[in-house]
Amino acid sequence: MHTLRQERDIVEITAEVDPYLELAEIHRRVIQDGGPALLFTNVKGSRYPVFSNMFGTSRRVDLAFGPRPEQLMKDIVGLTHKLVPPTLGKIWGERNLLLDVAKTGTKTVSAGQAPILEMVDAPAKLSELPVLTSWHEDGGPFVTLPLVYTEHPSKNDHNLGMYRVQIYDDKTTGMHWQIHKGGGFHYHEAERLNQNFPVTVFLGGPPALIASAIAPVPEMLPELLLTSLIMGEKLPVAKDPHGGKYPLIAEAEFAIVGHVLPHERRIEGPFGDHYGYYSLAHEFPVFNVERVYHRKDAIYPATVVGKPVQEDYYLGEFLQRLLSPAFPLAMPGVRDLWTYAETGFHALAAAVVRESYKREGLVNAFRILGEGQLTLTKFLILTDKPVKLENFTALFEQVLERFDPAQDLYVLGNTSMDTLDYTGRRLNHGSKAIMLGVGEPMRTLPDTYQGADLPGIRKIESYCKGCLVVEGASFEEDPELAPRLVDLAADKLREWPVVFLVDDASVAKSQSSFLWTTFTRFDPAHDIYAESELQRHHVGYKLPLVIDARMKPGYPDEVVTRPDIDQKVSERWTEYFGKTNF
Repeated sequence: MHTLRQERDIVEITAEVDPYLELAEIHRRVIQDGGPALLFTNVKGSRYPVFSNMFGTSRRVDLAFGPRPEQLMKDIVGLTHKLVPPTLGKIWGERNLLLDVAKTGTKTVSAGQAPILEMVDAPAKLSELPVLTSWHEDGGPFVTLPLVYTEHPSKNDHNLGMYRVQIYDDKTTGMHWQIHKGGGFHYHEAERLNQNFPVTVFLGGPPALIASAIAPVPEMLPELLLTSLIMGEKLPVAKDPHGGKYPLIAEAEFAIVGHVLPHERRIEGPFGDHYGYYSLAHEFPVFNVERVYHRKDAIYPATVVGKPVQEDYYLGEFLQRLLSPAFPLAMPGVRDLWTYAETGFHALAAAVVRESYKREGLVNAFRILGEGQLTLTKFLILTDKPVKLENFTALFEQVLERFDPAQDLYVLGNTSMDTLDYTGRRLNHGSKAIMLGVGEPMRTLPDTYQGADLPGIRKIESYCKGCLVVEGASFEEDPELAPRLVDLAADKLREWPVVFLVDDASVAKSQSSFLWTTFTRFDPAHDIYAESELQRHHVGYKLPLVIDARMKPGYPDEVVTRPDIDQKVSERWTEYFGKTNF
């Protein structure tokens, strides 16, 4: 925060602001305009200030972490080549880097050196925290930057993850452990052993903690070690003076200590999430809070999630840059990898892979889909040619030039799916698809549709070369429109490899709107239509692929601001920021 003040990239709002809906709407408007970090010093119902939008621009992410972590990661990965085989001369030549690596880890400090131990509330009073309710259909107030620390019940492994926490009352919360994440694995084992499971939820502290908690690192890489690596020094921790099992992060703002009982469940949600929709209410474990440690002058950190682009977009960019040098080390044959924040990350990923022999790209696809959080990927696109993956238009055109539908599309049904993705029609269940575009181009892509009218289609736009976006009736009005397009208009669309059927074709105007609208609204096994034939258990497709990306019955509602809150924030805008705005 000191750096942000020096850079004049933070605004202090002294007017009273309600943590119920109002604060979140202010945050959303500021981040949409590329505005500053926000410090709310007069939050209704709480004595604690709220700090938000700390990572809301690429510049602030750079201020928080600097260039050192990325360079250090590149250097560490480079060691695997430089020191093989190891010799005294090689080791001596890399002594400075090895000394930097030796600085990583944790160090135990005294209570007097741990601000987190300045105050303790026991019993806990969670209602005193300025926990936000971001969307009006949310099931209650949610902690949106929780750093949930757990350890394996029988191994010396820890996990620091960001699993949302719904406040039920002063002493209990939900614990949204998804089945594919480290904290969920730990709890599953404790529940199998019928043990009470200790949990500590940290709020605040070094920015590297937040980055590490959301980083898609392999399970064997401890998050606190990654935190230390990003910081460039050991992470200070202190012993819990009340006998808690876990260490307390010395520089955190709050530490919420308690346990989760085996087999205890309670309804959690709904919640407006980073997919841009409401994730629905389901039963999740219950966190029973015993005490809350905090600084004397504690500041509550918060973020707001919703339709992209939000803070997680900029953090995701940083983490992918940070971890990209390690991808070839963990997954030989993978040259580059990118997941798209515009789709909630897990709905779409792309990679540049090696294709040194026929179908090696497919081998690399399965390697990607078997790695950590990448197992949640719904749609994976691969090429063997260098391309800047962040530019989806360039990637997609390169792939569509090379894509052979008879052998380069694989739809894998009956797989697991991200808990927040409801396109599979059942929680945690869905399908995946792999699309390859390798080798030399096999077609020239059109960029403008000049054919005849299409049956049932009222508007046609081109997103990029080879990709049409077409608008027709809603799914409820005409559920068979997509397969009918294949039956009646495939010949008119042969030169267009992919056709997305949407509710509003104007989404084709930008990468962000296109990716969010399309890839968050279809499940491959349900919603890809094409002429096809089965040969020796392989489905060979013919162009075009028609993908039904319309909203469908059973999908959660899109998050929108409640009209009275929209009006309230508009009317009070000068109270927050003065006439100079920001």
